[in-house]
Amino acid sequence: MSDDPSLRDLEAEVDADIRMNAAGTPDYDDLESPSEWLLDPVEAQEEAVELRSLHDAIEVLEGNDPDSPLSSA
Repeated sequence: MSDDPSLRDLEAEVDADIRMNAAGTPDYDDLESPSEWLLDPVEAQEEAVELRSLHDAIEVLEGNDPDSPLSSA
């Protein structure tokens, strides 16, 4: 496991962004007409995917992913 404070800080920020994204994304059943949307649900889903990918990359760099080739090095 990495003791890099920069990675820990980045992971904390990404985790917070993931929680904010999940809290701000309405269910599709609750969507009104597009003119009433505060955010585009497709963009919110894309952001969620990007945040999860970033989180997974941080896990690999920290050595927390057992499937990573870097964790066995």
